[in-house]
Amino acid sequence: MKTYKCIRVIGLSLVFILIGPGATLNARAAEPDDQTVQRIESEVAELRAAIEELRAEGSTNDRLDEIERRLGILATELEDLKVGEEVITATVEEARPGLGPAASKVYRKDQGISIGGYGEAVVAAPSSTRDDGSPSGKDATFDMLRGVFYVGYKFDDRFLLNTEIEFEHASTSKSGSASVEFAYIDYLYRDAFNLRGGLVLLPMGWINELHEPTVYLGSLRPESERRIIPSTWREGGVGAFGDFGGFTYRTYVVDGLDASGFSASGLRGGRQKGSKALLEDISWTGRLDWVGTPGFQAGLSFYTGNSGQGLETADGGSLDVPTTIFDAHAEWRWRGLKLRGLYTQANLDDVAALNEALGYEGAASVGEKLVGGYLEAGYDFLGGRRGRSLTPYLRWERINTQEQVPVGWQSNPANDQEVFTLGIAYQPIEQIIIKIDWADVDNAAGTGVNQVNAQLGYIF
Repeated sequence: MKTYKCIRVIGLSLVFILIGPGATLNARAAEPDDQTVQRIESEVAELRAAIEELRAEGSTNDRLDEIERRLGILATELEDLKVGEEVITATVEEARPGLGPAASKVYRKDQGISIGGYGEAVVAAPSSTRDDGSPSGKDATFDMLRGVFYVGYKFDDRFLLNTEIEFEHASTSKSGSASVEFAYIDYLYRDAFNLRGGLVLLPMGWINELHEPTVYLGSLRPESERRIIPSTWREGGVGAFGDFGGFTYRTYVVDGLDASGFSASGLRGGRQKGSKALLEDISWTGRLDWVGTPGFQAGLSFYTGNSGQGLETADGGSLDVPTTIFDAHAEWRWRGLKLRGLYTQANLDDVAALNEALGYEGAASVGEKLVGGYLEAGYDFLGGRRGRSLTPYLRWERINTQEQVPVGWQSNPANDQEVFTLGIAYQPIEQIIIKIDWADVDNAAGTGVNQVNAQLGYIF
């Protein structure tokens, strides 16, 4: 019996001595994770039981010590595999609706403080010429675009504070800034109904809430979600959120946009950002998503309200500038495949009077109707195993911030754009990403400037 046990232990250990535990794990990489873990656990348990039995019988020799050393190596690799799976679960599957993985950390706390963050550095290399052959006048740049810290505090089972503090462009001496991106308090009542108040992210589109670099494709954010949905868009407000029957929702009453910042290029300048925000006009925003099908999400977002904020017409009257923005969005993830699409549209009234109040003439008109949208696809050839991914991707986008303008003004054809982006993203671990892409930018004026971009991003 003793001889049989020694042969059994030596036989099992020879697999790991000659082939190597790492090679064994790699050979099984094609198996589903649960089968891999179960099989290795069974082999580890068998080796441990046999060694313990031999020890109890007084067997001590160098060979047995070597087997124990090899067993320790295998046990460590098994633990690494389990930890890798836990990291993926904690950062992806436990992300809260409307929040990125790092921004969700406070919700996983029982009580006390949580700290997280993200950052992105971008290299942009535009072409020296435009599509029409004229000089672009643009230079290549490196920009520490964002450095962000999340600080949260879980007071108890009901109340929590979540904040995002962002530093942009590295230095205030070169147009950099420090901003509060959000700062709100939640009252967690039940799954279907919770309350939120403070400086909140408007639940529009994809990027405005989910803007951590590891959760979207592309070195740069889509133009439709910068100039029509003016990401990152935050306002002071109060509202409710929750999930029920496969749906999630968020709805807030917020201070409205300020039309004095609108321009021919879009609505981005109308954000008040919670900084001495005018409350002459308030707005409502809401979002409803279906998330009941694993890997699939689809929904609608809506924003409506006046944007005049006390702005006066040329003859001293008040301007309302009713503003409505909506979007339809969908995403499907299946194995390594990632598909995402979005369509957004904004409609404004009182635009002729707004143009006059702001002194806009000719093709400088604010759009009465703005449209944008994109389709993108990527495929992860590494399958996200242990946090690693290699994802070629492409995106087609169309945006026109002057789809319609008032009678008496003209559209600038340069604002009617199509952008085709082709790139690749690599994640050595789930918290770090490197993206490189090329953007072919066309517009109706023939003055598009193509550009190569690269991003180094991280979350923690």
